[in-house]
Amino acid sequence: MFSVKSPKPTFRSYLPPLQTDGKTTVAPSIKKLEPTLLPGEIVVNEALFVKKCIGAESSQNDLWGKLICTNFKVSFIPQDAPPKKQKSHLSHVLLGEHDIPLTCLEQVVTVNDTKGKKKVLGSNQKLKFNPTELILYLKDWRIIRFCFHEAGPETSKKVCLAIAHYSHPADLQLLFGFEYQGRRYHEAKEHVNGSNPKGGLQTPIFDCPSDWDREIKRTGASEWRVCSINEHYGICSSLPEHFVVPVSLADQDLKQYASFFTDGRLPIWCWNHPNGSALIRISSITEQLGQRKFDQRIFNAIKKSHPLSEDLIRADMDKNLPNIQDIQSAFVKLKQHCILDPFDETEEKWLTNLENTRWLEYVRMFLKQAAEIVYFLDGKNASVLLQEEEDRDLNCVVSSLVQIMLDPHYRTLIGFQSLVQKEWVMAGHRFLERCNHLKKNDKEESPLFTLFLDCVWQVMNQYSVAFEFSEVYLILLNDSMWVPLFSTFLFSSPKHHAQVLMEFIKNKAIPQREDQSVVFPPVWEWSQQFSNREQTLFSNLLFVGRGAAAVQKGEVKNFRRIKKTYSSSVRGTTTSQQNGQRAQEIALSRRGSLITELKSEFSPVKDESPSERYFRDWFSRSVNMQGLLIPVLLPTHVVLWKLFFLRWVPESCIPKGGPAAYYNSLSQLANEIETLQSKVRQYKGPVTENSPLPSPSGSPSDKRGVYLKASSPDDPPTDPDLLTSSFPFNPVGNLCWRSVQGTPISKFLTGAKTWLSTETLTNENF
Repeated sequence: MFSVKSPKPTFRSYLPPLQTDGKTTVAPSIKKLEPTLLPGEIVVNEALFVKKCIGAESSQNDLWGKLICTNFKVSFIPQDAPPKKQKSHLSHVLLGEHDIPLTCLEQVVTVNDTKGKKKVLGSNQKLKFNPTELILYLKDWRIIRFCFHEAGPETSKKVCLAIAHYSHPADLQLLFGFEYQGRRYHEAKEHVNGSNPKGGLQTPIFDCPSDWDREIKRTGASEWRVCSINEHYGICSSLPEHFVVPVSLADQDLKQYASFFTDGRLPIWCWNHPNGSALIRISSITEQLGQRKFDQRIFNAIKKSHPLSEDLIRADMDKNLPNIQDIQSAFVKLKQHCILDPFDETEEKWLTNLENTRWLEYVRMFLKQAAEIVYFLDGKNASVLLQEEEDRDLNCVVSSLVQIMLDPHYRTLIGFQSLVQKEWVMAGHRFLERCNHLKKNDKEESPLFTLFLDCVWQVMNQYSVAFEFSEVYLILLNDSMWVPLFSTFLFSSPKHHAQVLMEFIKNKAIPQREDQSVVFPPVWEWSQQFSNREQTLFSNLLFVGRGAAAVQKGEVKNFRRIKKTYSSSVRGTTTSQQNGQRAQEIALSRRGSLITELKSEFSPVKDESPSERYFRDWFSRSVNMQGLLIPVLLPTHVVLWKLFFLRWVPESCIPKGGPAAYYNSLSQLANEIETLQSKVRQYKGPVTENSPLPSPSGSPSDKRGVYLKASSPDDPPTDPDLLTSSFPFNPVGNLCWRSVQGTPISKFLTGAKTWLSTETLTNENF
């Protein structure tokens, strides 16, 4: 073999050698981007060198990083983390800043702007072109855009298909919550359920007779009892196993008459007024014979349950209120108006278009119907039957609103949560279909729960000091519908919940003796989503239900506002709250209009009806915030819930303005009051030369004052830069306006095709 001699180098450099300090220069390494995963969560696909579009007018603030699809969420991990600064949004325990639950995805749209192609992706679909953009439309009204110009074409296609596939589960048990709970069980053999062994105030679930018994005693409903004839759901598939019926009705009678009602849904008790009148829900009666027997037996039993009056009024919700399709249509139009249509119109035109969506009209209709029921219960001392064909949609909204107006208990945090549990979850509201978690039937989708929360906010907006919780709490409760880890919004009825859970236990090979430990937690376990610090934003600092401390003759005494009864002699609003409103603004006497014509200065009218007189009397008196509340229904008072519907719109965001700055000032004031109260408690008489100074109650960090800035309460009061009218939500990165470089979505959600982001397609007719 011949040896090969290496050639002699012939290149000569004429440049001087590079002067160094003797240190070796190391090329910067690429940051390893790994997602934070929950138990049972796995990465199914990912793409590198993806750009998340942040700015609407330029790409200066856009982020580069990795786009990841797991079996729970879409996650984006920036390559270079932005500099640390004061947080301007809530932090979620389960989700990062750039994470989106798959159940929150409404539509997945892929675009190739060079070939002029686009496609709305569903499950198990093929994509014949390499996407250059991915646009995600979220159920909380955000629109997020990613660009793949620097990413590999195949990896971009695969991650888009994975997101579309996993956001359209074929079966309920394919939602991540089931894998999450199963993995937690097998790894830890323990689970946090609806009850807290550590004690404290807990939300009743109403899945056992004792919860109903306590509610009966709390409301003084002595003529009603807990009935358990539906154990194992043998009578009705949509009612809970335990519910409340008149004492005079025997179980045998109830079993006999159940077949006369839709789906066997017997009349169920909701609430009792201190005057003895009751609020009852009922489904339609399916045959004439059943109607006669109902009138003879059940109708009379309900009448007898009232100790003072036998008046019983039926209110047909199907005739008086819009159906679920009308509500869904109004919601889609409102979405189009708030996040898609141009925002630079005149105020008059914008408000006209807002009214044309009919969303606020429907809100007024539900509030009007609830106020009318309040009149029958409180003003006429009559029991009321809320009748709906299936008793699972409109009745949920109206019965809840009536109880919020009449009972201050339901205006506390625990009380409100128990109300939702009682009137929505256990009453069989179809959350699975109405939220469209499986994206199988758009005709069944309807935002009834969102409508209800909007109605609650309208009352809260007019009587803010009467509610223990804040509007931030209501928004986060609504957003929790899209986190598939909690039982509250996953199922269609208590029976459906039980059946799915049993199938899940069987599939996960969990022993029968341990099946009781596997429980999907309700959403009321807020610590699973938010830290204690974040939960402070749930509270309303102005709530009047708390006591106040004062010193009299050297002793500290607590004074609490007396909780008065619901008699018609104590009603009204204060001068500051009346705002010129008059009694007939919500007289509710005419079906054809939301508000009757105003009569001047509350003066008696010759043809005034009893209901008109009732409301005029109520509004002419000072309000008791721990008693009955009736909202004003004028269009000037029923307004758009801006923090909810406009929180992602950058153009509507007011720096250092809106409720956040106001709330921050209240926080500082509340802390000052608490500090003064603490000093008063420690006061033991005049200070002499030899008297020791009182010790402070604790460090500033220990104080309970709610602050929206990371500074000490002792600092001079200022409005931090992070405070905006969207706080604690951050609209940065939400792309919804026509100036966006990408896909303008105008008309998209109402059925039209998506416009592309390329100039070549600007004039194309779709």
